[in-house]
Amino acid sequence: MDRFYSLSHSSIEFHFRQSPRDFVVEEVPLYQFCGEGEHLVLFVRKKDLSTPELISAVANYLGIKNKEIGYAGLKDKHAMTKQYISLHKKYEAQMDAFEHENIKILSKTYHNNKIRVGHLSGNKFYINLKKVNPTAATKIDEVLKNITNFGMPNYFGYQRFGNDGDNHIEGEKIVKGLKKERNHKVREFLISAYQSHLFNLWLSRRLEISKLVEKFEIRELEPLLNISKEELLKMKAQRHPLKLLSGDLMEHYPHGRLFEFAWEESDLDRYDKRDISVTGLLCGKRVKRANLAARDLEKDFDTEIDEDGARRYAWVYPLNIEGRYKSEDAHYELNFYLPKGSYATVLIEEIAKREIRTQE
Repeated sequence: MDRFYSLSHSSIEFHFRQSPRDFVVEEVPLYQFCGEGEHLVLFVRKKDLSTPELISAVANYLGIKNKEIGYAGLKDKHAMTKQYISLHKKYEAQMDAFEHENIKILSKTYHNNKIRVGHLSGNKFYINLKKVNPTAATKIDEVLKNITNFGMPNYFGYQRFGNDGDNHIEGEKIVKGLKKERNHKVREFLISAYQSHLFNLWLSRRLEISKLVEKFEIRELEPLLNISKEELLKMKAQRHPLKLLSGDLMEHYPHGRLFEFAWEESDLDRYDKRDISVTGLLCGKRVKRANLAARDLEKDFDTEIDEDGARRYAWVYPLNIEGRYKSEDAHYELNFYLPKGSYATVLIEEIAKREIRTQE
């Protein structure tokens, strides 16, 4: 997909490849573990393993079913990742003797409930970019300042679409009745990729419109966009990179309830202050749609899907961004935090202003 990027700099050349040395992820739990209870909580470091492979390795060692082990989120396979898993306390002695060449237990504690999917606040990342010349490093410094100040679009990353990047195509075939998939989990996964693809297309279009509104006069925009003059004037007055439209569905940030945007001055102020963010549609059943001008754009990326839909933040705010240029190695090191569901590779592509998934 040709993505519309949020920043206006020219593309930056560097080399990035997901590997345990250059891509490190640490899970930040949603809550503090209480230190007591019937569930053993392990803080685990893995490399060159997906989370399901980690779970299977532990389950096979204990002789139990995978579903007896709790985890909060899926972590990249081609990375060094640290995450929490939980299992019944009765397995503690066996886990004290656990050994695996790609898995290390870093610490343990206890809690009174099992860790479940979604029980994480976000993730901390360390990323190493290579073949960075001094000019590129200076440009990266500037881009990171912009992302710190203004945030970034919350696209789904390329990992969502499979090794060949075409899972959404298979999902679309299933939705349109052109393909049958008997395995329920595979069917759900492929349809989810299609929902994600439509979201990305919608977000790219919204960003494109936002940039046009910033750059051109109203009289030039009216023939280009099917948006009223009154709406365009209100968009042009906004400071935020992603302009709001009448009927947008907002959500308190980083979590909270949905409500409809109706041009309240206080809501525009809260949007600028990161108290709320605009959401995009993951189309499906039992999900709220936008209204008015926002719906006019959203409906082009909506389709009937026999799975539950959702709303997703269209804009997020990375925290604790730090960048260090190592001129002797031509490396640029990055540290930052992202809320759950957001992709570090999207931030890297925002910096590069180009696709990076095909690099070897």
